[in-house]
Amino acid sequence: MLMYDLLVVGAGPYGLSIASHAADAGLDVRVFGRPMASWRDHMPRGMFLKSEPWASNLSDPRRRYGLAEYCARNGMRARHGEPISVATFASYGLWFAQHAVPDVDERMVASVGACPGGFEVVTEDGQTIRGRTVALAVGVIPFVEIPSALHGLGKDHVSHSSHHRDLGRFRDKDVTVIGGGQAALETAALLAEQGTRVRVLARSHQLNWNSVPPAWKRPWRESARAPHSGLGCGWRNWFYAEVPGGFRRLPEATRARISATALGPAGAWWVRDRVESRVEVLLGHEVATASVARGRVRLQAVGNASGGPEFETDHVIAATGFKATSARLGLLAPELRGSLAVNAADEPYASVEFESSYPGLFLAGLVTASSFGPAMRFVHGASFTAGRLVRGVRRSLRRGPVGPAVPEPVGAPGRRTPMGAVKR
Repeated sequence: MLMYDLLVVGAGPYGLSIASHAADAGLDVRVFGRPMASWRDHMPRGMFLKSEPWASNLSDPRRRYGLAEYCARNGMRARHGEPISVATFASYGLWFAQHAVPDVDERMVASVGACPGGFEVVTEDGQTIRGRTVALAVGVIPFVEIPSALHGLGKDHVSHSSHHRDLGRFRDKDVTVIGGGQAALETAALLAEQGTRVRVLARSHQLNWNSVPPAWKRPWRESARAPHSGLGCGWRNWFYAEVPGGFRRLPEATRARISATALGPAGAWWVRDRVESRVEVLLGHEVATASVARGRVRLQAVGNASGGPEFETDHVIAATGFKATSARLGLLAPELRGSLAVNAADEPYASVEFESSYPGLFLAGLVTASSFGPAMRFVHGASFTAGRLVRGVRRSLRRGPVGPAVPEPVGAPGRRTPMGAVKR
């Protein structure tokens, strides 16, 4: 059976960028997945990118296929301080795939397992393809996080914000959005603007709003105090955005804390008026219990130190983010998934070249945020990831084939290897 050098699972910004770098390096690469599926299928029409256009480029080694180039070719502009629509960004990703990436196999991958000399990928229609290495670039959809109080209500009554391409089904309904970040606030704004009665329920005692970004060209003193970066202004954001390799050198506990707390929930400056003028906001509360009665959801909210309102709503949208744990990498065969070294939060280990603790299995995107920092939660992190990961793949190929045996865990039998036990 033909054996590829690299199989890339996922065709979003990270997967396409990795494939572009791999092809340029002369590797025999095959990419699986519907290009830009998360952006095309899981974000409502009318949404905009929160990141700056110049921080939203997919990565090709020769830097010929950036977002600004796509916009210029299509009579649009990509300017600092002017949000780009999700629809435009998705179209840009498709253009990038056509010009910078080998042909994409649009079938979804059902499973990834080990085989002699590497790995085998099984597609949704049952075909098996083998590769010496694999890069998992599965995006965020496998990692949706929904509050436990809402579990068991069923998809007719509760959903995640990433489950919706079209919010039209909620027109003239009553919807409660859980969360205080950009996804929650922009979803609420879009719902209100189409005639939905909508409220936002957030644990925080105030909503945080990003300010209008300063001009790209500023006096040098202002730039020195707070430089621009792919994650916003300021030296801390600059470090997270531009030096992921340095972030990885921080102690594991520090990395875990920062990846969980940095760049917390906040709304973009351009959505603030749309929320404050039209959306009911309940702050300092979270859902304590939820049940279905007469076709509607009954929510009991609770504050930090007291009870809260009880009310009914037609549907709950949880805009509560994503948690990238190894347990949610369901397409990995159990013996492969169970062999991964993880930290205390069950987040997989990634080496300096994005290789997992299983030789030849590489990770990209959100699942590497605990190793490389907050940039991995955004498109901006794809540029750093793609080049370094492909270097790791080439190094792995030079090592020669690996068998299907998995590494022995360190510690008690049946326990996964802690991150600190891995030295590479």
